[in-house]
Amino acid sequence: MLKIIKRIAPASAIAAFLFMIVQVMADLYLPTLTSNIIDNGVAKGDIDYIWQTGFVMIGFSVISIIAALGNTFFATRESQKLGKDLRSEIYQKSENLSTNSFDKFGTASLITRTTNDVTQIQMVMQMFLRMMINAPITLIGASFLAYQKDAQLTKIFLIVIPIMIVLIGAIMFFAVPLFKSMQKKNDRLNLVFREGLTGVRVIRAFNKAPYEENRFDDANKDYLHTAVKVNTIVALMLPIMTLIMSGTNVAIIWIGGHYVADMSMEVGNLIAFMTYATQILISFMMLSMIFVMVPRAQASAARINEVLDEKDQIVDPTNPETISPEGTAASLAFDHVDFRYHGAENLALEDIDFKANSGDVVAIIGGTGSGKSTLVNLIPRMFDIDEGEISINDKSISKVTQENLRDNIGFVPQKAVLFSGTIRENMQYGREDATDDEIWKALEIAQASDFVKNLEEGLDSHVEQGGGNFSGGQKQRLAIARALVKQVDLYVFDDSFSALDFKTDANLRKALKENVTDSIVVLVAQRVSTVIDADTILVLDQGKVVGQGTHKELLATNETYQEIVHSQLREEDLA
Repeated sequence: MLKIIKRIAPASAIAAFLFMIVQVMADLYLPTLTSNIIDNGVAKGDIDYIWQTGFVMIGFSVISIIAALGNTFFATRESQKLGKDLRSEIYQKSENLSTNSFDKFGTASLITRTTNDVTQIQMVMQMFLRMMINAPITLIGASFLAYQKDAQLTKIFLIVIPIMIVLIGAIMFFAVPLFKSMQKKNDRLNLVFREGLTGVRVIRAFNKAPYEENRFDDANKDYLHTAVKVNTIVALMLPIMTLIMSGTNVAIIWIGGHYVADMSMEVGNLIAFMTYATQILISFMMLSMIFVMVPRAQASAARINEVLDEKDQIVDPTNPETISPEGTAASLAFDHVDFRYHGAENLALEDIDFKANSGDVVAIIGGTGSGKSTLVNLIPRMFDIDEGEISINDKSISKVTQENLRDNIGFVPQKAVLFSGTIRENMQYGREDATDDEIWKALEIAQASDFVKNLEEGLDSHVEQGGGNFSGGQKQRLAIARALVKQVDLYVFDDSFSALDFKTDANLRKALKENVTDSIVVLVAQRVSTVIDADTILVLDQGKVVGQGTHKELLATNETYQEIVHSQLREEDLA
């Protein structure tokens, strides 16, 4: 929590503090003026004194209001600014997390930390700049002034305050652990809700809506029961405090009444003492609210810091080299590369060794789980390898920055992801300065130009979130075009043709062969027809390259490749 508090601008904190001091001093002086009006004005029938003191009270009230507005302004501005900065930092950190770290937190938890947890910090920070300043000053000032009015009556607080401390401590003891557990239950609720939204088509297809509704209800009820329990406990604070304040006022009136009857205390001082007593008890209540909220904010701060303090597993070199720009001779080399996932005992990839040059098409094929996607994800450094070396244009990817590396790769992942906006904006995601002519050229190579031209607004056609208004094949072709817009030395297609029909697949590969002549194309595929024309085919099995060569070479010599081919093609198709 202290790490986050340090983010507050000292000037704003000082301004909030000074405004609050002015407000508290004005508020503390008002009961004394009331006492003076009663004792020196009402009791003596001095109307002029009443009017004069009344105007002074109005002046102090105006000062209190202005000071309160000033404090609220700085407290609100600083807390909201803190929230904005934290949300930005968490988002930026999330975007740069390694795949392992991202999986460690999970999407639902990162969303909760960015929204709910930051809101908790904002709220407590605003309370800190208001109540945390107000309560101690008011408590000390009101206690001193109450003692001045009558020292004997202040002994009441020796009984009342310990009772309040015990009751507030009991409430905190039961409430704080529940507040902490609510954060995790909120994560669970967001996870189930998000899965229900993203998987709605699968849920409907399997007729599992009732099951998912029950699953959400379970998470929702779990959160509800905890929230009801903790808020019930916290809600006890107000009636308990009201009872204590009422009892304190009764005791003050009863004891003070005797003092007034004995002429040892004036009526005005008794009323002022009652007001100061109320201010003292309200200050304690404000402090208790802070003490209840701070542990909850502490839990949120710990969750936020957990993300912000997550160490980068993929680190840029201190003195980075630079991959040669597009236009020079391109090359890609895997030099006896080994890789295992974090925490895994066995290697996911073992002794991967191959090289490709400008104009080469390298295809990777193999059974499910053989390591195809893992291999291509090593190229843009989504993961770091354990042994060996990967180089692009004769530069080791570990010796260049991630930004420079990825600037030189056009990558299309397995799942085609489009962003809300327009087709043009999605295409320029690949390269911001891409012209319309370049975009249309990329769309033409990706076999997407025909359906885009048929759209009423062409490149300005709207793209829904996730590309929901396009079919799977259309989304894949748009994702391929977006990568081609970059015009780089290396293109990686991770099973990006899977939703295309055989004719479109063939046309796309032919267009790539004709137009992407100076670049290397690495493609992962399940279909033999997709890889059949590749210059080099890597056959993977259980993380190892068990075959490397052209289609004809592998068909003649490699048993694994033969099994794949015969499972997809008939004998007459091979002739």
